[in-house]
Parts: sequence; structure tokens; C-alpha cells
Amino acid sequence: MRDLTYPPIIWTAKTLFAVLGTRFQMSGTHHVPRKGGAILAANHIGYIDFVFDGLAAQDSGRLVRFMAKREAFDHRVSGPVMRSLHHISVDRGNGDESYRTAVEYARGGEIVGIFPEATISRSFEIKELKTGAVRMAAEAGVPLLPMVTWGTQLLKTKDHPSDVLGRKRTIAVHVGEPLAVTGADPVAETEQLRQAMAALLDKAITEYPISPEGQWWAPARYGGLAPTPEQAAKLDEDERLARAERRAQKEAGS
Repeated sequence: MRDLTYPPIIWTAKTLFAVLGTRFQMSGTHHVPRKGGAILAANHIGYIDFVFDGLAAQDSGRLVRFMAKREAFDHRVSGPVMRSLHHISVDRGNGDESYRTAVEYARGGEIVGIFPEATISRSFEIKELKTGAVRMAAEAGVPLLPMVTWGTQLLKTKDHPSDVLGRKRTIAVHVGEPLAVTGADPVAETEQLRQAMAALLDKAITEYPISPEGQWWAPARYGGLAPTPEQAAKLDEDERLARAERRAQKEAGS
């Protein structure tokens, strides 16, 4: 694939990180293969996670093709950029085409980035995962890499003010050992992925330079003020119902 826009965008992002004094805690990035395809399965705690997830592949000299919601591709500004980066559009109502594209990318030697939780975790814990990441890796015959980022929720996430240009933030990026999946039992192998991601998340939280105690951006089990997974699930469901109601009202008025 020709990448005319990806390298300068990465350079611009790194320059911005330097100007803002962004600090990084990184581990396991050597697990990203220097050649061949892979599925990079990341947690989802903020709207700009993908900006930092891509850094996991920089040590290996690779670029990540992220799966992102179709709306980003439909936008008149972000759409052309997303397509130029060869990211993969995901229609949540019909994901077959994006699934096939991701498998083709990985089989062809690309690193494909996916958020198997599908939506942002309000609890900042690892939510229940979809089986797509496991099935893609198995079908493409490539390794499945668990990873987490931490600190991105401080920049832009659900239910909280944005601070995208916050100075001297610390962002953690941790990649786990590759998982060899067969697809014979996607549910069991997805649970294996979830456990690997949960272990990386614990590492990220415990090694983070700011204590989670009393912080809105930290999980309740660490003494943080974020909703528990159960409370977060209720908020997600309320949001889903409200969105469905707005859509129904719009359709009724058209």
C-alpha cells in the first residue's frame, strides 16, 4: 500500500507530543512483528485511543490499519484522511464487509488494529469482548496481540470535559505476548484475550505515576470514582435506548 499521508501525520503527532511534554510508558512493543500480518486488539477508554495505539508498532517500523466506525469515513474532513491511511470502515449494522477486509489486510501482511469491546468503557475496565478479533486472526493465520493504553481517558472520553491539549500527560502503551488462536472455540479464546488485556491493564494502572485513589478516571476496584462495570453497563444501555428513540423520532418526522 502507498502511504503518502501516514508518515507526515505520525511526524506531526510526535512533534505535538514533544511540544506538550507528553511522557510515555511503553513495554512489549517488540512483540509487534517486523514482517507479516497481525491483529492488534486494544482496550477502548477514550475517543483518541487509536492515535496512541499506533505507537505500539513504531519500534517495528510498521503502520496500523485501524477498524473505525463508518461515520468517520463519511465526514467530509476526516473521511478522505481515513481512506488515505487505509483504515477500515465499520458499519455496525452490517459488519461482514469490514470483517472480510480486515482478514484480507492481515493475510496480506498488514497490522490491523481493532477495539474488541466495540465501545468506550465507562468503567475503564476491560468490557466483554466481541469474538471478531479472534476469528480474524484465526482465519488470516496471523498472531493476535493483546494491548492496552492508559491515560488517554484524561484527554477525551465519555461524560467528561475534553483536555486534548493537556500538557505533561503520561500515556502508557503495553503490548502482550502474541496469542496463537485457532478459531476452534472463539468464545474460549476471546476470554483468553480478555484475561491477557486485563493483566496488561493492571500493569498499566499500578505502574502509572499518579495514584488511582479518588480519581474520576480510575476503576472503582482501585479506589477510583469511575462507575463499576455494572453501573457502566446500565449507562451504556440508557444511552443506546435514548439514541434509538431519537432515531425513531427523526424517522417519524421525515
